[in-house]
Amino acid sequence: MTSMIRHVTIDSSDAYALATFWSQVLGQAVHESDEPGDEEALIEGAGLLFVTVPEGKTIKNRIHVDLQPQDRTREEEVERLLALGATLVDDRRNPDGTGWAVLADPEGNEFCVERSAGEREQ
Repeated sequence: MTSMIRHVTIDSSDAYALATFWSQVLGQAVHESDEPGDEEALIEGAGLLFVTVPEGKTIKNRIHVDLQPQDRTREEEVERLLALGATLVDDRRNPDGTGWAVLADPEGNEFCVERSAGEREQ
């Protein structure tokens, strides 16, 4: 028998607040039983579990997610995520349209935004 990944767990200073940010990013709800102030918050459809820990983030993530927009361009998605509270950490976008943007969520966890499937076909 093998194992499966049930959740990817992300340490945070405010589990519910960070889950709410990612809920907006992914368009998936925070679990109905989770509330502000809870020590854990789950986005079940994405398999992301946020837990409150006492220590803050101090170094670069060893694991991160790469997002691929489904109904907009990479540029439109970067702008949307910045408006939600993300910050641009490293711009790896190239003049020919290749590359990606490295962003950080409100607690500093890095993630990348790649080109959409439509942009890759061009």
